[in-house]
Amino acid sequence: MTKKKLTLEVIERLKKAYPEADCTLDYDDAWKLLVSVRLAAQCTDARVNQIVPLLYEKFPDVNALAEAAPEEIEEIVRPCGLGKSKARDISACMRMLRDEFGGRVPDDFDALLKLPGVGRKSANLIMGDVFGRPAIVTDTHCIRLVNRMGIVDGIKEPKKVEMALWKLVPPEEGNAFCHRLVMHGREICTARTHPYCDRCCLSDICQKNI
Repeated sequence: MTKKKLTLEVIERLKKAYPEADCTLDYDDAWKLLVSVRLAAQCTDARVNQIVPLLYEKFPDVNALAEAAPEEIEEIVRPCGLGKSKARDISACMRMLRDEFGGRVPDDFDALLKLPGVGRKSANLIMGDVFGRPAIVTDTHCIRLVNRMGIVDGIKEPKKVEMALWKLVPPEEGNAFCHRLVMHGREICTARTHPYCDRCCLSDICQKNI
């Protein structure tokens, strides 16, 4: 089976296993997803979802966060870990949104990358989830699973994995595919325990590079 055929088969099977493919970070506005994605670094989405309501209660919009001192933001987001750097990035990001983009999150990938604390993973997530554009989010689950399955071979650098997947994944499938990899990585193809291959819908086609 070619890598292209393998990828397409994995996509179809994961669709059946996880019909709903949504971001597990709670947000109702693009700028809130930007904040949550930054907080989610080395932190669980569940913890982030617990913390951000407190942040938005005190700072309800882009302008409020832009005007807030980083120390005030840090006091609230500290439970997400790396509080100082995350607060600094959120503060700078909101100021740039206010000053250069009229308080709105840009729908241009390169513009998103200019925002403090926003890398390719975050920019792709925004493009896919907020703007419905083709996107491939190479988080740790995605990188682990596509290597294990044999879709890519020993590639661990996020950008290189992303570039490899662009050649294999239909553009309209990329965003949902990556969300499903996260779900599968949390439930079945786990990182901290041995994968539950006996319960995996991909067991007969996976190369099991564990």
